[in-house]
Amino acid sequence: MEFNELAVLRWVHIVCMVYWLGGEWGIFNLSRHIVNRTLPMEERRRHMETAYRIDILARSGIILLLPLGLHMGFFWGTQPLGGAWLAGMWVLALAWLGLCLTAFFKRETDTGIRLTMLDEKVRFVLIPLLAVCALSSLLGHGPFSAETGQKWYSIKILLYSGTLVIGLYLRFVMREWTLMFRELAKGPNPKVEATLERSLRISRFTAYCYWVIILSVAFFGAVKPF
Repeated sequence: MEFNELAVLRWVHIVCMVYWLGGEWGIFNLSRHIVNRTLPMEERRRHMETAYRIDILARSGIILLLPLGLHMGFFWGTQPLGGAWLAGMWVLALAWLGLCLTAFFKRETDTGIRLTMLDEKVRFVLIPLLAVCALSSLLGHGPFSAETGQKWYSIKILLYSGTLVIGLYLRFVMREWTLMFRELAKGPNPKVEATLERSLRISRFTAYCYWVIILSVAFFGAVKPF
């Protein structure tokens, strides 16, 4: 049987999308219990721990989607950089994934907080880089090919950069929750509880926007309409 590299990449890409969308839905539902003042603190912490364990799969999927998409783009001819550049891109992406996983395993420590903040800084660089490349390509200046029938790829990259923006905000929220739970562990704190509830209200609206963009990313990847 002949090995079909593109088919395998597509399969892994689909799995990552599933974990991404499904994971965000799981966290969305758990968040109600995390901020529920009527629940014992130990139970709320247990829900928080479950949310983190679900979230790491979604985070990993988000990160892996980028190298997978760029790799497949090379096969499709929409992304012209292959060879050593493609290998280097995978090394950087896996290093980013390693950073994210290490921050997860150390999430209850000050080191974990610092690593999470470093993960956020990676996104500060990556988001504008992807957005500029996508917009430049749609205007015909590259680096991606955007001829008739190829524009979907640049649109997908642009939407993906948008999801990173929302994801970055949600990372801020979860990091803030970790710090607030440290305060709640010391005893009842109405001010912190109110901040948690306000944060949840804002995050819920953000999550709806997140899902719409994620589904749009999947649509352009599957249908390739332009």
